[in-house]
Order: sequence, then C-alpha cells, then structure tokens
Amino acid sequence: MIMKTSITRLLLILLACTALAGCREDEVVMPAENETVPDIADPDTQIQGMYVLNEGNMGSNKCTIDYYDFPTGIYTRNFYGERNPDVIKELGDVGNDIAIYGSRLYAVINCSHKVEVMDARSGRRIGQVDIPNCRYISFHKGNAYVSSYVGPVLVDPDSPKGAVYRVDTLSLAVTGRVSVGYQPEEMAVSGNKMYVANSGGYRAPLYDNTISVINLEEFKQVRQISAAINMHRMRRDEQGKLWVTSRGNRQTQPSQLLVLSSEHENGEMELTDMLPVPCSNIAIHGDRLYYISSELNDYTGTNSISYGIIDTRTKKVIATNFITDGTEHEIKMPYGLAVHPETGDIYLTDAKNYVSSGTLYCFSPEGKKKWSIRTGDIPASICFLPKSTSGN
Repeated sequence: MIMKTSITRLLLILLACTALAGCREDEVVMPAENETVPDIADPDTQIQGMYVLNEGNMGSNKCTIDYYDFPTGIYTRNFYGERNPDVIKELGDVGNDIAIYGSRLYAVINCSHKVEVMDARSGRRIGQVDIPNCRYISFHKGNAYVSSYVGPVLVDPDSPKGAVYRVDTLSLAVTGRVSVGYQPEEMAVSGNKMYVANSGGYRAPLYDNTISVINLEEFKQVRQISAAINMHRMRRDEQGKLWVTSRGNRQTQPSQLLVLSSEHENGEMELTDMLPVPCSNIAIHGDRLYYISSELNDYTGTNSISYGIIDTRTKKVIATNFITDGTEHEIKMPYGLAVHPETGDIYLTDAKNYVSSGTLYCFSPEGKKKWSIRTGDIPASICFLPKSTSGN
C-alpha cells in the first residue's frame, strides 16, 4: 500500500512538472550571448555603441535587439532580454524600426502593435505606447511621430487609410492622430512640415502613389504630392532634399529613387527628380547616398542585387558597387543599411533566408570588409548611441 501510494505521488509530481513546463514553454527567456569583434577601438569617438533590431519571423514572437559596444568591441545578442529579465514575452512580434531620441531608445514592434520605450544607455524598459499596426518612428520638438497602417495585419483591397500618431516623449501619451494615405511608411521633417511615404502595400496591385504633407503646428494633412507607387524609405540630405524609394510592383514598374526639393520661398517641397535606380534601403553620410537593392521580378523569377553610391549634390551615381573587395558574394539577402556618423564605416545586414540567424557586415569607407558577426533573425534596423545623451 505504501509502495502504491509512493508511485502514485511520483506520477502526480511528474505530471505536474510536465504541465508546468508546458505552461512556461512560451515564457522562456533567451539568454544573451557575447562575442568580441576584431575591430580597432577608437577612444576619441563620440559614438558609444550601435543597436541592431532583429525583426524575427512573423507570428513567432522572436523580435530581439543586439548591441555592439565600440570601446570594448563586444557584440551582445539578445541585449533586451538580458536587461529586462522580468518581461516574460520580451519584445514581441516583428521589430520594424529603432531610433534614439534624447535619453530614450524606441523600438517599433509592428505585429505587437506597440512602441517599446527603453533607457538608451541601460536598455531597461520604461514603458510602451500602444499604436495599431505601427511601422516607423520620427521625432521633432519633443514629440515622436509613428506611422501606422491602422487596420489589421492583412492584405485587403478594402483596407483603411493609414495615420500618423503624435506621442509626447515625456509622458508617452498619444496627443494626436492624423489620417494620411494607404499604408504609410517612413517620414521626414522639413521646416514645419512632415512628409510621409504612402505605400498602399495591402491594396496591391492598386498601390498608393502619394506623399502626404502634414502641417506639424496644426497637425493636419494639408496636401498630397503625386509621385510613384509603393513608396517606402525616406531620408533628408545635407542640402535639405528628401530622397524617397519606390518599390514598384515587381512586374511592369521597377523600383526607382525620387527626389523632393524646395523650389518655393515658403520651403514647400516638390517632386523634382525620378532616378531609374532600384533601391530597397538607403543611408546618407555627408554628400553620399548609399543604396542597396534586392529587386525580385515576378515574371522572370530572378532577384537582382546591387550596391551603389549617389552624389547627393549632383544626383549622379558615382559607384555601382560600394563593396570593392569582392566579398559581396558572401551576402545572400542584403537588408539593413547604416553608416557610422564619424568613421564612415558601412554596416550592412544579411537576412539570409528570413528564417534563421542573420549576419552583420562592417565595411570600411573604401568598401573593404573589416568583419562580420552573427545576429538575431532578420536584422533590419540600426541606430547609433552617442556617448552622451540627455532629455527625453
């Protein structure tokens, strides 16, 4: 009888442990991994580090943040998880954008419908801002502006128009919302206006072809600029021009690069140039615009990959490959792109097959590979941490 009772209790304990393990399966916190990068530290640099936001596969809740510390040369994978062990589900589903404003780090988590806010130096979580189907973030005079598809994460020809949400960076409260075009993407500020690239990606093949213009003082859309279909990236150069990418439709209309310039005394921007340069991502450093392109053609089934440089003053292509040592053949799927604001080193991420760990590459300004390192899944966005941060 005693033996039977003991066995019964043992079975109950085993069943309880199995049930507990099953309940906590989705709550496992991935440990951080540290690796030293073979780079030469610069003690005089004003850039402390670099954050890499990894998208993670949609529906897998595997978005992560990596951090590279320039003075020590240590690269940390899953930095957020290490600094926030009490956040059970960690960052969430699909990291879309990352940026620093003042003393805070902002990560836009698309399918989790939130902007995660952290201390920029420690990485500790401060809070979150709930915004539906959020995409990208921009800042101006104490406010964060977040583009949003508004509707559910679903390809639908009847999907609603998108919006830009205004968030107070001190209180993290949403203080305004303005309707723009369909499925808005990146934004840029010029004067007291914000320009928003509308894609219409959920409504394919009926893509949007407009750039919304928002008066930031009144916070309302004042006009739309007809441009090209399926727009995405937007960057401002040193001369004040805006560079916008159009992804085309992968069939009859190829990807191209647009330029908006101010030709009026009031500073209003207009479309002035449409360059036949395919771009999936762009980064500007000085008077150089670096671009990468991975352009799939549905008719031929081929994927054309290119890397180049444009002189932002002349709007001319000055190099058709910014990688000069032949190591571009190591890269499977170029994805994220950034340039170190001081050294001019070029950082390029490889998403590979979109389901496994990616790779971060560092190239010198001359296009020579300096190093590469493993990242999280689908490394997408990069931002740089100054040695000194202040404000909100």
